[in-house]
Amino acid sequence: MIAQPKPRPGKRINDPEGMRKKVLDVAEDAFQARGYHASSIGDLMAAADVSGGALHHHFPTKKALALAVIDERVAAAVEETWIAPVLAAASAREGVRAVFEAVAAQLEQQGFVRGCPLNNLAHELSLADPDFRIALAGIFAGWRRAIADKLHADQQVGKDEHTDPERFAALAVAAYSGAMSMAKATQDAGVLRDCLAGLERSAPSPSQGALAARRRNRILPRPGTP
Repeated sequence: MIAQPKPRPGKRINDPEGMRKKVLDVAEDAFQARGYHASSIGDLMAAADVSGGALHHHFPTKKALALAVIDERVAAAVEETWIAPVLAAASAREGVRAVFEAVAAQLEQQGFVRGCPLNNLAHELSLADPDFRIALAGIFAGWRRAIADKLHADQQVGKDEHTDPERFAALAVAAYSGAMSMAKATQDAGVLRDCLAGLERSAPSPSQGALAARRRNRILPRPGTP
């Protein structure tokens, strides 16, 4: 192995990707802690220890930086926290339950609740700019689709046959999002378990599902009938 020369003290190392990652780290933390509008470019430059030219080389505008945080960090957080665990679970319901319980336990161990990264930015930015709204809505849509697809797969093997996958997915996402908002306001992660209990009680029994199907058959005419 050939020894590499050490950089001179005070000499800046050219690491564009490392610098970009550092700026994203700082911006992600600032947007979650203080909000997008309360985080100035000057504050972000100082926290990341980068010059204006270096920051604007990677992110020409503050909006471009925020979109990168949404696309690369918030979407990744939803994938890691929600989508991957649900898809890996034995069933959609078991995956949803496991996520609620894991997040509640993590927040209780952490001792404070900052909120859901997607929720936090959605509340602040959805009406501020259409590009923000579209990017955030796309993450919500992917989240719901993953849960619904998992439930469709469950139904192919005879599980949870009386549950509407799309409605269950919407309810699971809404329950979690609302629970995280309340937990942030009260600094109490217990509301996650309360919402999970309510979500699990929403599951129709086989008899209820069969009754609903019979009602639909009586109300909706079959194809070809007057």
